[in-house]
Amino acid sequence: MKVVSGDRRDDAVPHKVTLSPIYTPMATIKCDGRAQFRSQQARDFACLLDLDPDVARWNTVPPPLRNGDDEYQVDFIVLTEGGSFLIDVGQEEPMPPIWLSAQIESMGHRYRSVAMVDFAESVRLQNAKDLLRYGFYRPPLGDRIRLLAGIEEMGSLTIAECLSAIQEGRPMPTLASLILQGFLEVDLDDDLLSPESQVRRIRG
Repeated sequence: MKVVSGDRRDDAVPHKVTLSPIYTPMATIKCDGRAQFRSQQARDFACLLDLDPDVARWNTVPPPLRNGDDEYQVDFIVLTEGGSFLIDVGQEEPMPPIWLSAQIESMGHRYRSVAMVDFAESVRLQNAKDLLRYGFYRPPLGDRIRLLAGIEEMGSLTIAECLSAIQEGRPMPTLASLILQGFLEVDLDDDLLSPESQVRRIRG
């Protein structure tokens, strides 16, 4: 799993969810149902899920995991083209009970543990969080068509050029929303987003 949305429907807008204000950013894109995070680390990892093109959807209500009187809680069930994962997130790598992996496999899923300390210097995570600040914004149709047509003609535009082309809506929220909705893409891994970052059109 590669940890921007591939959904291009006109009604593809983020779920508006009620979260604790300490778990930011507030918007989610691919969450199926209400997002209820157990920690800021889990919330941060969900930002990566939302910007992962291999992820179809995720939720924070994974099936219960029990072995006799023992019970264990993971953070996510994640659906991808390659199958489904139950994901356990911690600041350091989680240490699950020995029975957990086999039980998860018997349910038809795969187990993955995530240590968010590994993402402490992640450019992708910072870019994802910056974009998701604008996740509730709905861009005007005119700006969407104008940007897509301009990038179609030029092949790519810089972020600065895209912002100057937006006429009806708020420039940065409009561009960020089109990236989050899967109309446009930028390189999230190379460096922090800047005026010179190249924006390209996503085609199905």
